Amino acid sequence: MSLSHAILTALLDEDLTGYALAKQFDVSLGFFWQASHQQIYRELKVLHQAGRVDVREVLQHDKPDKRIYSLTPQGRQMLESWITESTRPRGTKDELFIKLYNVGSVPVELIVKAVKQRQAEHAGKLELYQKIEARNYARPSSLSDRKKGIYLSLLAGIRQEQTALSWCDDALDLLATVKS
Repeated sequence: MSLSHAILTALLDEDLTGYALAKQFDVSLGFFWQASHQQIYRELKVLHQAGRVDVREVLQHDKPDKRIYSLTPQGRQMLESWITESTRPRGTKDELFIKLYNVGSVPVELIVKAVKQRQAEHAGKLELYQKIEARNYARPSSLSDRKKGIYLSLLAGIRQEQTALSWCDDALDLLATVKS
């Protein structure tokens, strides 16, 4: 997957300015695919040059003109082609797991602190996801088809955070038995 697929997906529902698109990454898509505003604007330019998004200028008084991006048929075709490709699970590249290899070689309190920090991060994310679920997805079976797909992504995030929190509990329990 690439950033271009995430941008085209965001444009499925509505035409957006670059700013609105970047905001959508901050509050929705960004939970599962991170990108800076600069990366988004750079990719929008590439997508426009490739004919996958259209741009229309909206003149504004006393403000810079708006550029509104919309999905083209070529962009929709790119998404459909991408959807048919198989997906690979992403690899894990986690600094905490490497730190765990140092158990027994460093004071265990240092490792415990790192696990507790991670636990707090997961708890915060889980709380946020659950608030979004309660606010927007109380009755999943009654959602539009498009919203059902979005909900399934959110549900995966909730389950990942729950699993991570459970792992943190297990790690802290086992680290409590380390003598160093």
